[in-house]
Amino acid sequence: MSSRLASFRGPSTPSSSPVAARQPTTPSSPSRFSELPHHRTLRSQLLELRNIAYEWDERVSGKGLKAASNLVDARTELDNELAMLSVGRQPAYPIVLEKLRFMETCIEDLHEVIKRLDKLFQKMVKIIKSLEILLHEVHKTKGWKFVEEPLWVTWSLEKFVTKLPYILKPYRRSLEMHIDLVEDLRPHDVTFEESRRIIAEWQAQPHLAQGGWDAVWEDICAVEVDRWNSPR
Repeated sequence: MSSRLASFRGPSTPSSSPVAARQPTTPSSPSRFSELPHHRTLRSQLLELRNIAYEWDERVSGKGLKAASNLVDARTELDNELAMLSVGRQPAYPIVLEKLRFMETCIEDLHEVIKRLDKLFQKMVKIIKSLEILLHEVHKTKGWKFVEEPLWVTWSLEKFVTKLPYILKPYRRSLEMHIDLVEDLRPHDVTFEESRRIIAEWQAQPHLAQGGWDAVWEDICAVEVDRWNSPR
């Protein structure tokens, strides 16, 4: 975490149940009626983080899963066609070449998904760094007490900014996992059973199950951020 935040206090991890008694549509903080620039900046950046997380899921479950499944299906089809040939008979060269080209296209698509996930992760890092700078500037001009005051309901600017970096760890681990899975799936001699395991892990995204956006931050923002789900 940035040295700017070395003096900021707070629990080590965010809670997914910020204020059970509050309703997300009726925050009572006076700031609701007198928002300052840092309110709007924080909301905007949180919404952007949500958009990044949603695109992440779409890339993994959409193009990524389709490419992985098509790759395994193509290999299975080729294996079945070869198994049906008579002993000593050679397969038709154009058929084999066509299948191999299609498999390479699937692998290229998987690498494109990895590149996009890496860019999305870097966007997350950039947003969190920008919020650290925002906190530093507000703290410098308004003082410590100001950044500890509730923004809309109970969470302060300091609490949002010092807890958000914890979202990076599960997404970094998920990115690393998908990179490894692509490399595991790349060899054409990988077994069908191993391929099924790889696809199941790809789709499950286990690292995001406990620490991803939907697992933690959507509920927090729905309660703690005014006009969270209003039209933008």
